[in-house]
Amino acid sequence: MSLPRALHLAVALDGTGWHPASWREERARPSGLFTARYWTDLILEAERGLIDFVTIEDSMGLQSSLLNEPDDRIDQVRGRLDAVLIAARVAPLTAHIGLVPTATMSHTEPFHISKAIATLDFVSNGRAGWRAQLSRPYEDSLFGRRETSAFDVQDYQKPEVQAALAERFNEALDFVEVVRRLWDSWEDDAEIRDVPTGRFIDREKLHYIDFEGRCFSVRGPSIVPRPPQGQPLVTVLAHGSIPHRFGARSADVVYVTPRNAAHAKALTQTIAVERDAAGREDETVHVFGDLVVFLDETSTAAADRKARLDELAGYEYESDALIFIGTPSELADELLDLQAAGLTGFRLRPGAIPDDLYAITRVLVAELQHRGAFRTEYHLGSLRDRLGLPRPVNRYVGA
Repeated sequence: MSLPRALHLAVALDGTGWHPASWREERARPSGLFTARYWTDLILEAERGLIDFVTIEDSMGLQSSLLNEPDDRIDQVRGRLDAVLIAARVAPLTAHIGLVPTATMSHTEPFHISKAIATLDFVSNGRAGWRAQLSRPYEDSLFGRRETSAFDVQDYQKPEVQAALAERFNEALDFVEVVRRLWDSWEDDAEIRDVPTGRFIDREKLHYIDFEGRCFSVRGPSIVPRPPQGQPLVTVLAHGSIPHRFGARSADVVYVTPRNAAHAKALTQTIAVERDAAGREDETVHVFGDLVVFLDETSTAAADRKARLDELAGYEYESDALIFIGTPSELADELLDLQAAGLTGFRLRPGAIPDDLYAITRVLVAELQHRGAFRTEYHLGSLRDRLGLPRPVNRYVGA
């Protein structure tokens, strides 16, 4: 019997875990949430587990149990450190793992995101990525720069809601395009650094990007030279047809939330169709499945722990992603079934940290290695190399 294809694994880090009551677990470290040591420990643990990359959550507003407005709860974690700055702090302390912070697009400028992620790529020696995210609608009111367009989930399919979403994601497409052009605005050999002649750069190899769109007018060039990877990894989480189109047209990795293998197959086909429609048929766009995981030695123990956390929270925790409750071996079965449906990797959200993070890095990884489905060591190279993505040719060479 042939061995399964090696899959990719990412871990999504958010506070003390994705369950809102996780901070009350015995081994949680809520007092360390706003320290560099806390995040360093988590990411080093993920690196010891040979994880491809970690994502770090961020937002423009306080966390909320409600979609369209802040809540008044005082029994859940509120507040975060800046994800890009966390990644930059941890980068010199790690050697292999990819670092993919979230940076929102709705209330920032592409020039700032471009230089921040490019800087992270230099600091990490080619291990940087970006999780491009739109702000939640209610966060618009926190800035006053745009009209608030909040809506309820049940209204999602209404024509006016779909039109508003399409407009926001079209803006997001332009945002990512500007970021990518700025990464290319320096050719790879633009820096001369020749002391005898006094020439530091070749000005002919710095390029204006001259982007003109409905929302952005950016001349460039960037103030940061072209990153080591050329183009750091761009990743997006996508729900629904409009976000799927955005991911397929702009990202290197699209996170989807399949309910089962049949749904995973349909999602991968959707992304492939949109990728081809965007003229990217010769490019690899990875499709990762997102799962929230509660893992223990037995399925019963995992379910009991989830139920206990629900009781502490005062309600049953639900998620946009499938919630897996069971053993690491059972999770390995699930991942391989979903991989057979077309997914190339998975982003796992630990329900509670450190317990579920340890179960991923120390037990699940060993189980997948035993089945020949996961690496046994890191190989040298960039994050793009690890994911089988070539270093892109600079679009301005020869311009």
